[in-house]
Amino acid sequence: MIAEPNAASNLPSQKENTVHDETVPESAVQNGSCVRNGNLRTPREKRKVQKQCENIRRSPASSRRVNQLQNGRVVEAVTLFEVVSIGKQAMQSVVDDWVEAYKQDRDVALLDLINFFIQCSGCQGMVTAEMFQSLHKKDVMQKMTETFDEETGLQYKKFMAYPWILTVTWPVDMDNEDYPLIRTGPYWKKFKANFCEFIAVLVQQCQCSILYDNYFMDTIISLLTGLADSMVRAFRHTSTLAAMKLLTAVVSVHLNLDVNRHNAQRLYELKKQGLSGKRTNYRLDQLERKKKEYEHKLLEIQNMMNTIFKGTFLTRYCDVIPEIRATCMEEIGSWIKTCPDAFLNDSYLKYVGWMLYDKQAEVRLKCLLGLQGIYSKKELVSRMDLFNSRFKDRIVSMPLDKDHEVAVQAMKLLMLMSQNCQDVLSAEDCEMLHQFVYTTHRPLAAAAGEFLYKRLLSCEGDEEVQPKGEGKLGASADQLKRLIHFFLESELHKHVPYLIDSLWDWAGKFLKDWECMTTLLLKNAEEDGEALNDAQESALIEIILATVREAAEGHPPVGRGAAKKILSVKEKKIQLEDCTKITEHFIVVLPQLLAKYSTDAQKVANLLQIPQYYDLDVYSTGHLEKHLDALLREIKDIVAKHSDMSVLEASSRTYYTFCSEEIAIYSQVDHARTQLIDELMEQLNQLLDCFWQKEGGFCTDAGEISRMHSALRRIAAFHNAHDLTKWNLYDKTLRFLEFEMEHGSLPVMIILPALQCTYFSLLWQLAAVSENSPKTLFPLRRELRRFSQICTCFLHHKDKDVREKAFMILCDWLLILSHQNSNNNEEAVRLLGYLPNASLQEKLFLFIQEHVFVDEEESKDLREEEEEKNESCKLDDLHKKRRLLAAYCKLIVYNVVEMTAAAEIYKYYVKSYNDFGDIIKETLSKMRHNNKIQSAKTLILCLQQLFKTHVESQDSSSGVDFSSASFTNIKELARRFSLTFGLDQVKSRESVAMIHKEGIEFAFQGATRVDGKSLPPNLSFLVIISEFSNKLLKPDKRLVYAYLQRYIAEPLPCREEWQPLVCYRSSLLANDEEETSVLGNLGEWSPVGTSKTSSFKRKLSNGSLPETSQTEAARKGPELQCASQLPSAAGKSRKRLKSREMHLQEHLPFLCPGELRRRHCKDEIKTEDVSEEGQVEDTVEDVDVDVIGAEQAS
Repeated sequence: MIAEPNAASNLPSQKENTVHDETVPESAVQNGSCVRNGNLRTPREKRKVQKQCENIRRSPASSRRVNQLQNGRVVEAVTLFEVVSIGKQAMQSVVDDWVEAYKQDRDVALLDLINFFIQCSGCQGMVTAEMFQSLHKKDVMQKMTETFDEETGLQYKKFMAYPWILTVTWPVDMDNEDYPLIRTGPYWKKFKANFCEFIAVLVQQCQCSILYDNYFMDTIISLLTGLADSMVRAFRHTSTLAAMKLLTAVVSVHLNLDVNRHNAQRLYELKKQGLSGKRTNYRLDQLERKKKEYEHKLLEIQNMMNTIFKGTFLTRYCDVIPEIRATCMEEIGSWIKTCPDAFLNDSYLKYVGWMLYDKQAEVRLKCLLGLQGIYSKKELVSRMDLFNSRFKDRIVSMPLDKDHEVAVQAMKLLMLMSQNCQDVLSAEDCEMLHQFVYTTHRPLAAAAGEFLYKRLLSCEGDEEVQPKGEGKLGASADQLKRLIHFFLESELHKHVPYLIDSLWDWAGKFLKDWECMTTLLLKNAEEDGEALNDAQESALIEIILATVREAAEGHPPVGRGAAKKILSVKEKKIQLEDCTKITEHFIVVLPQLLAKYSTDAQKVANLLQIPQYYDLDVYSTGHLEKHLDALLREIKDIVAKHSDMSVLEASSRTYYTFCSEEIAIYSQVDHARTQLIDELMEQLNQLLDCFWQKEGGFCTDAGEISRMHSALRRIAAFHNAHDLTKWNLYDKTLRFLEFEMEHGSLPVMIILPALQCTYFSLLWQLAAVSENSPKTLFPLRRELRRFSQICTCFLHHKDKDVREKAFMILCDWLLILSHQNSNNNEEAVRLLGYLPNASLQEKLFLFIQEHVFVDEEESKDLREEEEEKNESCKLDDLHKKRRLLAAYCKLIVYNVVEMTAAAEIYKYYVKSYNDFGDIIKETLSKMRHNNKIQSAKTLILCLQQLFKTHVESQDSSSGVDFSSASFTNIKELARRFSLTFGLDQVKSRESVAMIHKEGIEFAFQGATRVDGKSLPPNLSFLVIISEFSNKLLKPDKRLVYAYLQRYIAEPLPCREEWQPLVCYRSSLLANDEEETSVLGNLGEWSPVGTSKTSSFKRKLSNGSLPETSQTEAARKGPELQCASQLPSAAGKSRKRLKSREMHLQEHLPFLCPGELRRRHCKDEIKTEDVSEEGQVEDTVEDVDVDVIGAEQAS
């Protein structure tokens, strides 16, 4: 027996609620560990127990041998722990063997079971048992300790497991925090289930006699209670799980006993009624004894339940480990559901309610799942009144939980409460919960849709109030009216596709009843006094469109779900059936609906989107061409009536959908399209003849201008999807733009559609460039340059709408021209390729600065005007600004403009985070993906520019004010930049290191002396780049520190001005206790001003970070030994760090730029005002990158 430490008896026992999170050592259990009895009176008894202790490992194990094939060899399980670890196949026989061993010698069997629980905790040590009867009470209290012996390096745990005092001893290895319950891998994932199954089967097999012998359960309960009070996490976790599962199994026994007692009571009463007078009966006496036996057992079971609950649950339900708290909540929910007579009262429910406020989502989730089991039974709900009044508000707020799964389960719980608890949820609560159908998280939206459907839309129980004679149509119509009413009453959201998607899983049957929907729309108020009003008709048409889209596409709307759903075979079959059903129904009905609502632009625009989801083959297979003619006639009339762009674009897309050469109806639709465009062009030509005056002016009549505006809008809408080049539209619209450039007097309502038409004309010509000969390319090249000049000129137009339209077109235009596809015609790419010069790039950024990033002074002046605007106008303005910024950022991402232009955008990352933060962050991410090094240089350039501006605004004599608002903002911006690198330090290694390199060089620019003792003017910049220090790997911190030491001399002057350097060095050395002399074995960077011939530049093809050779390090060591200031570390840690560094430097390839890269090849793309020498230099800069720790050239 291992001797106990001397200090063990003097330590006070640890309190239960002040448990520290410690972990046990490696849990690979040795077969040789056994339970020893340390207090036996005679040598004979010792030999007997020793022999039995060996047999408990051999004899019972021989009858419970379980063989399993692992890695090609047969593994034989010997101990209980090994059997449970292997699986459930022989669990019943193993328990039966243990029960037989217990009947033969209960002490040895119990010691074997105790050893099993210790092994399951991952303990590799030894268990020593001393008989409780041989010790005085005072000695027992002194031995209830848990301590660490510094002399032996062993951990001791002493506790009572009646009738023994157990001492568990194990070596401490703090580097290992592993034990079976938290191990990973398929083998150990099953361990928890097997462990729980073993306890359940054990109690089940012992429920006849052993469970009530006042020995077995007393020992197990005291063992688990003692282990659950340990400071060691593995003991607490394993014993708490075992105790909770033990109580669950005991609760099952309690239920069986209660049923048996009830049956015995009924038999006793029936038998007693059959006897007359004072006669007695042997059967009656037997039933009475049986009934009393059951009552006695129930009393013992209740005592066991109370002991486990008070001894383990009450101390562990608020444990510091969330897994333990979650286990307690999971089991108490099971107890309340299965045994409500004993547990369904406020004394137990309060724990579940309290833990609804737990910080860990896992614990909150277990509470909600347990409550779902309770509220799903109507007979239990009536006893939840006090719980509802206390915790209802908390549950109602939990759909807003940050954890998605918790939010979903909370919504499901509220649905059960709404169904089974009347008047628990108020009208305000339900109104708030209904709005979750518009959330972007689909599982939560679907749960809210179920809540909405079952509360408002489900017609269960309403069949008797349905109108007679209408049947199914009447029920669907009533549901639709309820849905329309809900949608119109919802003031916060107007997103019909999200609403339909939320209800699709529950109300898909009536949402696919398009016959009922169209019947409601085609009803006349004269025929039916309950016909829909205008708002209801608009809402129903939106619902029809959303249901058609959901049925035809089979995936959620945009913004709800990361990717398109992969449909199963059954789902694809349903989708095809729905498409056929949609086509067959709306082919006949849609022309009627268009004829009825032809004057309403909003309704017509929605109805015209339905043909996009047709199965067009149905027209020919079903011989329904007459309905196609009717549809084309209605669309033609609608185009003639409307000038609204949404209607015109929907009409144009309908023609585009039908004009597929593969389908049989192509010729019919193409003929109708040609007729329509001929009429539109004839109308435009007539208007042009009247518009342009002989004197070189134009007609100023308002009616003529309005008709010209409508005609140009119709042409622009169709030119977007159809090639109208043969109608020679380009010259006619270009005349408008040239006239505006010269005179500047055209109405805006003509300039905008003319600009759009000209843009589409050039795009169609550009799309057909592969078919053109070089002779035709030169005129096209001239027109492309001309249009670019027009758009550039319109950037300074007096009207804001014209400026914004010109900017959007110019950005898209430049993106298309600079990335022409060279697969078909390389000559066309050479002639038509175009990149903006420096002047145009500056104009584009100035436009963004003036129209998107409004200065604070200007915003103050415009604040009064903005207050007068309503919220919808403010939102529209914000959307316009976001579109402008996104268009410009695309130019940066695809290298149309210089990458350094992003530095100006990054300056507004913090200031405009609420409005444009997502766009700027996505731009940063895309640039980093294209070129990590150049992206890092852009970040540091942004910070350098802001720092220079800050220094210039400060008084030169007083130095940099670290407490000023501007410096604080720069530091906050640097912190935000560092957060964008994420948690993967290996992935961002080169980028972060480059930021430090560039920052150090900038900080020491302008130093007048070379000894490192003069104060550099930009030294305070080190405070800013220190925000990136936590993103460096340990080897790179040493490397950066070594590079920093080249600029400074030791010792540093003890002046306050050098404080930024001290802070920066501290950030590099923080939490780095394993460092030795940094400069003796690491490569270095070259300082600013060194020759470019040194090999501090590496090609992109070799992306690893090089290591300096030992000879080179030895040569550089004496030169830099004065900078070695770091503490040394142990050899083992140093080897681990070095091996990790070697691994990192072997596996760090650069990411290649994206497909859309800027071309620098000679004569491929002509950039204005850029010399050939500049192009060569740019090419070199894109290929050569400064790399940390590169070796010097020989």
